Amino acid sequence: MEDIITVDNLIFEYTDEDTGEKNRVLDNVSLNVKEGEFLAVLGHNGSGKSTLAKHFNAILLPTDGKVFVDGIDTSDESRLFDIRRRVGMVFQNPDNQMVATIVEEDVAFAPENLGVSREEIRERVDNALETVGMTAFKRHAPHMLSGGQKQRVAIAGVLAMQPEILVMDEPTAMLDPNGRAEVIQTIKKLNREMGMTVILITHYMDEAVQADRVIVVDSGHISMEGAPRDIFPQVDRLVDLGLDTPQSTYLIYMLNKLGLDFNPRVLNDKECAEELIKRLKKNC
Repeated sequence: MEDIITVDNLIFEYTDEDTGEKNRVLDNVSLNVKEGEFLAVLGHNGSGKSTLAKHFNAILLPTDGKVFVDGIDTSDESRLFDIRRRVGMVFQNPDNQMVATIVEEDVAFAPENLGVSREEIRERVDNALETVGMTAFKRHAPHMLSGGQKQRVAIAGVLAMQPEILVMDEPTAMLDPNGRAEVIQTIKKLNREMGMTVILITHYMDEAVQADRVIVVDSGHISMEGAPRDIFPQVDRLVDLGLDTPQSTYLIYMLNKLGLDFNPRVLNDKECAEELIKRLKKNC
């Protein structure tokens, strides 16, 4: 797979309006995202992870360094339209992304602004709603939907733009467990079945374990990077960075600290149960 996003020694600073001091949020960050990859970005509040995400579609521009999207320099103002068409963003609060009183009209808003023909808009809206499982609600009022349904409509609105990359900044933070499950199922479908590159910023470890790769941002740097099965067993380091670990991973970690010998690379309840059953059978 080829790189679809390249971040090269990215520095981002802002000036404090009160003191005039420069604050560095991202400090020489370098990162490559593969086409079709599902990347999870973790970090405690204020670590810089959301700031990093906003560089992927030129909401923010580097103070120094470069960000390339499909080979396009995000600081090239003449290519801003091309970047925004390639990278769709979904934010934490779906209510902030809804502009119409009918679901299908909301989904049609972005392609209308892109100048897409009426016939193609109809096709895009229908396909996007079907993809996120919201076709039955196309004539509903968005404010009458559940949180998970609203977020799926927000995703459909981005899909109607036909982006190559979907960047999601804590899209499940305001949702209940059912809503979270709906959104993550949709994300996985877009990635696994449609080949869309997905970048998910989250503080839920059970979401991050489903990604192909995880990066951990701390104080404007990438502190950890690797497959979930390599990252999450490093419990002590994650705790030092102010992060949780999947509950199953943590249980196995604690059992191993008691002197037992379980596979530390367990990531979910099923794998944890299999390890425990294996130990019970061995001792019987």
